[in-house]
Amino acid sequence: MEKVVLLFLYMLVVVVPSAFADSSQKLEVQKELKKLNSPPVRSIKSPDGDIIDCVHVSHQLALDHPDLKNHKIQMKPNFHPEGHPFGESKVSSNSKPITHLWHQNGRCPQGTIPVRRTSKNDILRASSIQQFGKKKERSFPQPKPAKPLPDSGHEHAIAYVEGDKYYGAKATINVWKPKVQQSHEFSLSQMWILAGSFDKDLNSIEAGWQVSRELYGDNNTRLFTYWTTDAYKATGCYNLRCSGFIQINRDIALGASISPLSKYNSSQYYISILVWKDPKEGNWWMQFGSDHVMGYWPASLFSHLSDSASMIEWGGEVVNSESDGQHTTTQMGSGHFPEEGFGKASYFKNIQIVDGNNKLIDPQDLGTHSDKDSCYNVHTRSASDWGNYFYYGGPGRNPNCP
Repeated sequence: MEKVVLLFLYMLVVVVPSAFADSSQKLEVQKELKKLNSPPVRSIKSPDGDIIDCVHVSHQLALDHPDLKNHKIQMKPNFHPEGHPFGESKVSSNSKPITHLWHQNGRCPQGTIPVRRTSKNDILRASSIQQFGKKKERSFPQPKPAKPLPDSGHEHAIAYVEGDKYYGAKATINVWKPKVQQSHEFSLSQMWILAGSFDKDLNSIEAGWQVSRELYGDNNTRLFTYWTTDAYKATGCYNLRCSGFIQINRDIALGASISPLSKYNSSQYYISILVWKDPKEGNWWMQFGSDHVMGYWPASLFSHLSDSASMIEWGGEVVNSESDGQHTTTQMGSGHFPEEGFGKASYFKNIQIVDGNNKLIDPQDLGTHSDKDSCYNVHTRSASDWGNYFYYGGPGRNPNCP
C-alpha cells in the first residue's frame, strides 16, 4: 500500500506538471496563431500546400505595432527613384522573370493583401514561440569588424559599399534551389540596407530569396523580407510574421514559393528588387519586379535608418552548423563557384544605389567579402548591359573546404 501511495505522489509531481506544460504550450500556440492569422476575405490553396489568405489591407498585423496605432496607410509612394530600375539586357536574354505558385489557383480581390497562413507546425519548428519568425543574432556579414567576432555559424559571400549616405538599393538576382543539409540550416540570397552599430543597435532592411525548412517546413525557394532595429536581439521578423512592414500589393505574397527556378546550364530565372526611402514621408518602400510596389517599412520603426543607410550589401548567406564535425554541404546560390559563370553560377546584376537626389546610380568602390573563400566565394565585374554585377556562391564542403 505504501508503494502505491508513493507511486501516486510521484505521478502527481512528474506526470501532472508535464501535462500542464503541454496544455500551456498548446494555449500559447493557439494564442499566437490567432494573433498572426487575421480572418480572411478569401483563402487560396497553393499547389505546394500553402494556404494564402486574402486579408483586408486595414486588418494586417503590421498595424498592431505600438508606433503604428493611428497610422494612416500610404497606398502609393510619393516618389520613385529617377532612372530605369529593371531594363533587360542582351546577355540575359535567356533569363526570365518568375511567378508565384499560388497564382495558379486564384488571386486576391481588390482591397486585400495575400498573407501566407501560419500553421501550428510552423510555430513548433521554432526554438521557442518568442523566437518564431526571427533571425539569430550575428546573422549579418560584417566585412571590416572593429574587433574579432565570435564564430556565429553564419557564412557569407557578398559585395558591398560603405562610407556615404545611401537612400536605397536595387539588384536583379537569379533564383535557384540550393540543397540545405540540416533542417535548422538555411541558404539565402538578399540585399541588406544597414545603419548603426553591428553589435548593439544595427538597423537593417533585407529582401531576397531563401530556402529554410525551419521557417517553412519544406525545401522550396521563397521570397522573403526581414527588418530589425537592434541587431536582431528583440525587434523585427521575417515577412509579415510580426507588426512592422505594411503591405499594399494584392498580387505578391511574402514567404510564398517562387517558380520556375534556374537550372544548371539551362534556363535562368530571376527576381528584381528595389528598396528606396521616400524623400517626403521618410518611409522605406519595396518594389518587386518592374511594376509591383509591395509596401513599406514606416520610418517610425527605425532609429538610424530614419535618416539614411551607411552600408549596402548584396550576396549570399548560409548556416554552417558543422553538425557532423565537418563543414556543412549546404549550398549557397547554385552550389557552384563564381568562376563557372553564366548559367552555372549565381549572380546579382544591375546593382545600383539611390543617392541623396533620389537617383539610381552605379555604386563606386564596390568591395567584396567572403568568410571562407574555399567554401563560398564572390567575384565582381562590370559590363555595359549588366552594369555592376557579380557571381557568387559555392558548394560548401569540398576537398578544399573540409
